[in-house]
Amino acid sequence: MMTTASLQELYQQAKSWTIEAGNRLKDSLQEALQVEYKTSAADLVTEKDRETEQFFVDLIQKHYPEHYILGEEGICSAKEYDPLNEVVWIIDPIDGTTNFVHQKQNFSISLAIYIKGEGKIGIIYDPIKNECFHALKGEGAYLNEKKLDMLRTTTVEEALIAINSLWLTPNSLFDHLSLQKLVRQVRGTRSLGSAALEIASVASGRLDGYITLRLAPWDFAAGLVILEEVGAKMSTVDNQPIDVFEKSSIYVAKPSLHEALMTTFLQGAKKSP
Repeated sequence: MMTTASLQELYQQAKSWTIEAGNRLKDSLQEALQVEYKTSAADLVTEKDRETEQFFVDLIQKHYPEHYILGEEGICSAKEYDPLNEVVWIIDPIDGTTNFVHQKQNFSISLAIYIKGEGKIGIIYDPIKNECFHALKGEGAYLNEKKLDMLRTTTVEEALIAINSLWLTPNSLFDHLSLQKLVRQVRGTRSLGSAALEIASVASGRLDGYITLRLAPWDFAAGLVILEEVGAKMSTVDNQPIDVFEKSSIYVAKPSLHEALMTTFLQGAKKSP
């Protein structure tokens, strides 16, 4: 069983490594990038994605060899394990790789630590803005050294929602017409191109909600830990609990707004597999 002191030490260590990795990424923007496609021209990976994940893998294996790693680039292909009985680091070395390549901004490193299936540590670092969103379960959420306030209520008409415009076109996952109705009712929509930063923006009150239909654990695991500390409501788009170790749709918002949008626009709009 991890003690309070050892968990605090782990938290500070993970933060330090994340900031170091982010600053390395920032410095690398002056270099020529080697860009490859994963599944399509819109699904990019660079050597910096792999180098950053390797940076974490090397440090974790050196200092915490008994821990397991779930990373987007799959560098550490550990043997089979039960995440509900282990300490697992969930890492996205560059969340927003397309932004990293094209814009040189609006990307982040997302790192979470789950212990026996429970989110204990969440860190999302934007190295360009030097903004580190972080939380240790039960200790509140922070933006750098400033503690984030608990989320306040808002109305549908006053809400600013993050959603990718892709989901407003015909797709196999969701009734896009329901989402079109939703965006016509809220104050406005945004798309940053980094799921982790969009979730962090909800936690910090810059956005009121975030809806997406398909994410992997490394995209949202850290954000869920941070959101819990500020009182956000989190679910799939069909209002089910999120399984942090599986791909999932994600719907996070201020509590009253979550219920209002779910009841009016989202309930029953998910398509059958």
